[in-house]
Amino acid sequence: MSKPPSRALNAASLLAVAASLSACYVVPIDPRTGQGYPIQRADARSDGTAPTQVTVVTPPAPAAPPAPTVMNARLYPLNTQANKGGLLTAVVVDNNTGRGSFTLSYLGDTMQGESTRVDGSYAAFGRLYNEVLGLNQRSFSGRRGIANAYGGKGVNAQCEYLITGPGIGTGACQFSDGARYQIHFGS
Repeated sequence: MSKPPSRALNAASLLAVAASLSACYVVPIDPRTGQGYPIQRADARSDGTAPTQVTVVTPPAPAAPPAPTVMNARLYPLNTQANKGGLLTAVVVDNNTGRGSFTLSYLGDTMQGESTRVDGSYAAFGRLYNEVLGLNQRSFSGRRGIANAYGGKGVNAQCEYLITGPGIGTGACQFSDGARYQIHFGS
């Protein structure tokens, strides 16, 4: 029959394990490369040995993208065909990426599509304004956007708009059935 290990042997084993773990430290990982950050210590000793304290720097968490902006719009009829649909409401959801969604109801049909911000070099901007509101000298100041929507009954809408302030702006829409509307953003 073998002898049970002594308490002194157990204590010595635990002490050896604890001592071997005391030299461990955490190395921060670069999230772009998956590799550890190089550690160059300002307080390293000239004999090449490291000091006993280690400072771990955690990289900041990535910032969350901004929440989408919801803009409500009213579309006012400008011609006889648009009068059949009456005053319309639309919702533009701006995902703050330059793109979003565009939804409205027209003559009992829910139309859905997308909206896109365009810059001053977008050559086609202003065509719908001129077709819907007539040829006039206009100054387009503000954030420009275009929106298109399509409904299950086969009617589509093309719109241009300018956002001139937080949630406010104007625009023009032309529907494939000939209806013409002016847009007003804001509450």
